[in-house]
Amino acid sequence: MAKIFIPTMLQSLTVGIKRVEMEARNIRHVIEQLDEMFPGIKDRLVENGEIRPNLAIAIDGDVAIMGMLEKVGENSEVHFVPAIGGGQI
Repeated sequence: MAKIFIPTMLQSLTVGIKRVEMEARNIRHVIEQLDEMFPGIKDRLVENGEIRPNLAIAIDGDVAIMGMLEKVGENSEVHFVPAIGGGQI
């Protein structure tokens, strides 16, 4: 099962749970299951059907580029992390 790591900023919704395991085929499925377990978490991760612009998702150490459609493997590790924005010169 995939390991989903809950960021500190969302652990108030999970009653302090830092990690859950689940079977999921993509990030959309992960978020749907998280919202079933912890109502309201989807609203903190998704905006207008897409991952919030201030978040990035890392799957097995690689930043996901396909958003909600990014595939999740059977033994993947999924991390939701604050996105790093660049400045202008």
